[in-house]
Amino acid sequence: MEYKITAKEKNGEVHYFVSWSPLRVADKWEIHAKVPSVAGIFEIYWMDENKRLRMFFVGQTNYGGLRSEIRRLTDPELCTDNDKVKKILEEKEIWYRYAPTDSAKVMADIVWYFMKTYFPEDPPAEHSGRYEKIYMTESAPDKLIWVP
Repeated sequence: MEYKITAKEKNGEVHYFVSWSPLRVADKWEIHAKVPSVAGIFEIYWMDENKRLRMFFVGQTNYGGLRSEIRRLTDPELCTDNDKVKKILEEKEIWYRYAPTDSAKVMADIVWYFMKTYFPEDPPAEHSGRYEKIYMTESAPDKLIWVP
């Protein structure tokens, strides 16, 4: 399965198709060896006591690519965020997945859609402004059920 993002546009609307990489436990050596250093979107989760994944981050990266951003956000030694984030990174099992794309506008649309859907209480970042409506279909090699 190829990890990628495609789109179908029609009448001022877009339907994105996101083909995610498999979910993987965050290990700095594996990230370095397997995650490409290209632009794209990503999701990072932590495993709770009941063996359920909890959403931690959803984001995009241009410069430095997926490899460096996923590594930075999953390694407690590289954590520059607050103490709560560092504590989760140190104490919990961290998981990630990604989908490459080289379009900043596509990434903006998708991250806006995810933030609006996953975290409606938080104002999402702006989308590209190119479409009146944005739709999404996701596919992944593994089944993902996560808890907000």
